Amino acid sequence: MDIEKKNLFKGIPSELPSEIFNSLIVSKDFTLERIVSEGHTTPAGEWLEQERDEWVILFCGGAKILFEEGKVSKILKPGDYLNIPVHCRHRVEWTDPEHKTVWLALHYRAG
Repeated sequence: MDIEKKNLFKGIPSELPSEIFNSLIVSKDFTLERIVSEGHTTPAGEWLEQERDEWVILFCGGAKILFEEGKVSKILKPGDYLNIPVHCRHRVEWTDPEHKTVWLALHYRAG
């Protein structure tokens, strides 16, 4: 059995002209991806709306997510996580422009 060790923080370029999305595990039941941001936001006027539930945890940096319903914002610091229900419209309003923001997003179908 060949089990490969990897590191969540390796392979991050020093310059990030756009966000990086890396699928780490993909199956029929879920997708786990690493997201790396540095001052990136959802384009003005756009909302994210996933076809699956999304659990997201922030490992470093910072972010602010705005939810369309109730216009509620959540500020995320390292260690914070959210569970975003399927079809819940949201947008990334801010990510730390001076430090890389590294998070994991788990996209899954709730049972």
